[in-house]
Amino acid sequence: MYERVESAGDPRLVDYRELKDATARRRIEGDEFFIAEGPVAIERLLASRHRVRSILLSEQKAARMTTTLADVEAPVYLVDRSLLHEIVGFDLHRGAIAAADRLPHPDLDALITSTHRLAVLEGLNDPENLGAVARSARALGIDGLVLDPTCIDPYTRRTVRVSMGEILFLPTCRLSPGDWPEALDRLHAVGFETWALTPSADAVDIWTLDPPERLAVLLGAEGPGLSGRTRRAASRQVRLPIRADVDSLNVGAAAAVAFALVDRGESGR
Repeated sequence: MYERVESAGDPRLVDYRELKDATARRRIEGDEFFIAEGPVAIERLLASRHRVRSILLSEQKAARMTTTLADVEAPVYLVDRSLLHEIVGFDLHRGAIAAADRLPHPDLDALITSTHRLAVLEGLNDPENLGAVARSARALGIDGLVLDPTCIDPYTRRTVRVSMGEILFLPTCRLSPGDWPEALDRLHAVGFETWALTPSADAVDIWTLDPPERLAVLLGAEGPGLSGRTRRAASRQVRLPIRADVDSLNVGAAAAVAFALVDRGESGR
């Protein structure tokens, strides 16, 4: 079942080089493939529609993964832990990593005609925040993600890992700089309301609102939040009623709360 590898320079391992160097990874991966790190993310990868290119395991993780990988047709490479460190460039204590082909992103028109609940993300460039938002979105009834041009690549290794692989099941549209300015208008034209999440005191308490049939929740980056232009273009500006002496919530936490509130009564849809 396993193919043992004895050298870090083995050409079969080219997909796994320089994992800590973001610039190198963009060059290596391009828009062709991505990396899923850890047993849970790999299990979710195998359940998704993505084609697995290969899997790399430490000897310590092989026994745990045997049943999971029983039907995998892609090559599974086995190495000792020190060699795994040499290959990827750091101590990969999860001991399991996979490379898989990307799926093409849907365009906005395809996404908005097939969904009722969306998360629209502006400026999220932290992979862990995007992963946390995606995990909550999958759990709490969000049908897809719309990313502005400045958001981080949703297939980034840390994003896939933090989402526990759930981002692989979310249709995700990445907008070009030319398409982003009109995105909310296009959502409104097909019946979506857009709620811009902000800690501003003059925003509407989200608890007082009944979620409409079609709704997009707008979330901005940690720190700056949504741009003024995006807030003004939204149907409503809404806030979570947190304590007055707390500035705001982490965007991942705020997303989870907002998604749960707008999903009430909709989870069986």
